[in-house]
Amino acid sequence: MSKPIIVQSDNTILLEVNNPEFESARDSISPFAELEKSPEHIHTYRVTPLSLWNAAASGLKTETILEALKKYSRYDIPETVLVTIGEQMKRYGLIKLKKKDGELLLTSSDALIFTEIVREKRIATYIDCIIDDTTARIKGSLRGHIKQALIKLGFPVEDLAGYEEGDPCPISLKRELLNNVPFVIRDYQTSAVNAFHRGGGPEGGSGVIVLPCGAGKTIVGIGVMALLQSATLVLVTNTVALRQWKEELLNKTDVSPDIIGEYSGERKEIKPITIATYNILTYRKKKNEDFVHFNLFTSKNWGLIIYDEVHLLPAPVFRMTSEIQSKRRLGLTATLIREDGLETDVFSLIGPKKYDMPWKILEKANWIAEALCTEIRIELSEQLRFQYSVARDREKFRIASENEKKIDVVSRIIAYYPDSSILVIGQYISQLEAIAQRFNFPLITGSTPVSERELLYSAFKKGEIKTLIVSKVANFSIDLPDANVAIQVSGTFGSRQEEAQRLGRILRPKKGENRAYFYTIITSSTVEEKFAHNRQLFLTEQGYSYIILNEEMFNTRF
Repeated sequence: MSKPIIVQSDNTILLEVNNPEFESARDSISPFAELEKSPEHIHTYRVTPLSLWNAAASGLKTETILEALKKYSRYDIPETVLVTIGEQMKRYGLIKLKKKDGELLLTSSDALIFTEIVREKRIATYIDCIIDDTTARIKGSLRGHIKQALIKLGFPVEDLAGYEEGDPCPISLKRELLNNVPFVIRDYQTSAVNAFHRGGGPEGGSGVIVLPCGAGKTIVGIGVMALLQSATLVLVTNTVALRQWKEELLNKTDVSPDIIGEYSGERKEIKPITIATYNILTYRKKKNEDFVHFNLFTSKNWGLIIYDEVHLLPAPVFRMTSEIQSKRRLGLTATLIREDGLETDVFSLIGPKKYDMPWKILEKANWIAEALCTEIRIELSEQLRFQYSVARDREKFRIASENEKKIDVVSRIIAYYPDSSILVIGQYISQLEAIAQRFNFPLITGSTPVSERELLYSAFKKGEIKTLIVSKVANFSIDLPDANVAIQVSGTFGSRQEEAQRLGRILRPKKGENRAYFYTIITSSTVEEKFAHNRQLFLTEQGYSYIILNEEMFNTRF
């Protein structure tokens, strides 16, 4: 039997989909390689420095990577690939930051590399003095800056300089929830907490936990808070997410409401546990002025800062984070993919990936719902086809995305699931308004007041509303456990993380068959079809596949 992968000298890995060992090979290489393309028969992965550094930081060994490649490789592995893997894996930990007698030190076990690094102009500006041929003293406030500079040179720093303890904040997990249901943190959530904490030593305390939507990332954050017993600043995407965090804290811990502060557009409370939105932190009156609310980072002696949905972290918050490296920092996300390419900033400023659980493993254990993904391809009308042919590229995407025939497809899918809780998700407000008007379903957009959003989400949870139309404001941090059908009518170009987040809206475990259905409607033979392939990459890497239906096949089934 032929082996399923071919390793090429450009650091790409070709994986044969129709091979009996496809799944086991995919699960073996995905922890250290990034999926680039996933057409029908051959998937293409790439081994990158960052993918290897994250693998090293999460505890994966060079030997384990090489064994996986040798086990599944059809041909001999090119020597250049073996050397690249060995060198890049060694680079994590080659340069370390430590603290001694109150001084911040940059050290290395390799004197030649150390000399090369400290002579770099980009690095020299952060050095106070060179102590010997493997040690230099760093200017104390520049811990984050030098980590950013070094990773750009290809040297990821292992930060062992430790953390400030922060003000005490007693917090204990409940054994029983408000509805008398026993509360126990799941095994994988405990593993994630321990992987971040590392016994409280300098090896722990900063990093990213990657878990699918619906797998309880908030619980992991709360578990870390309970370990540290320290004042905590939680940063979230929006006010609805803020209130959900507060609700989870009150439901699952013994903290009283008066020690939880809300820092948003509506309130400005600073308490031992403070939950703030990214929007308020990045607010400024004029473009060239300072950010008004950045003093929140220093207004209290925080022992922990939690960055929820860290893949969406705004660039200004990254910059501020470089100034507060002495605080423990926990990033939570379903995917480390950032469409702006700032994954290295996540690595150096928040911390490397410390724990990652494949989605399909959680699905098999029934911790998240089994998801069936379907892509429905429809044609443009003759009139729109002409308009599309003469339009500019960006206009082409919108014409294809807002194809009016999509509304009929939405109607058929909704009719097919009469007893389900359905989300219709899209990018363009005019398109969503047209759907809302036709079916008289409630619509939530960025302009919907928070109080109204909360009422609609609550009615949806209670089953009083069976279908809800939502814009991209519902891409993340929205807890709708009973939603089991999602219909995506348009999206943000080829955003892989958006696709993952939208599927995540329906992944929370369900009663009964524990199954969810994710439909994407696209216009065939247009740029939307091309972008759809890119959107699906991350989910393909997680083991999901899309059933493709053309109009004729859809009409037969629905």
